[in-house]
Amino acid sequence: MTAAHTGVIAQTIQLALAPVFVLVAIGNIMNILTTRLGRIVDRSRTLQAQHATTTGREHDVVVIEIRYVDRRIHLIGRALLLLVISGLAIGITVGSLFIGEMTVLETGAFTGLTFSAAIALLMTALVYLLMETRIAANSLRLPQELLELERDI
Repeated sequence: MTAAHTGVIAQTIQLALAPVFVLVAIGNIMNILTTRLGRIVDRSRTLQAQHATTTGREHDVVVIEIRYVDRRIHLIGRALLLLVISGLAIGITVGSLFIGEMTVLETGAFTGLTFSAAIALLMTALVYLLMETRIAANSLRLPQELLELERDI
């Protein structure tokens, strides 16, 4: 291996650092989502138990919350899928960088395409996360009477 070839590999490693940082961010977001999913699953188990033991208006409230939980699980599942695909696209991007530098193949356009796809998937997953958190916030609104807004405290 020549010094010039070693320099090209070192430069390629430097180029690959940006996609790798994106991969780390994807992993962190996936960790957040799986934690949220675990809490939602725990809540769904509680609601399923309540579903069998409630009637009337109380039962309706349980069913409404089950619907919210189902939607949240769906959104997080989609976000996780998109993040996994995004991570795979980042891996392909890094591989493409090295293949392009170590062979005579021109991979620049392909590398740009895979990186752009990875970022688009990441952004879409973040939109799903936003939607899930909005549903969570809306379903957990406190009743106005508990806020006692008429009182100066």
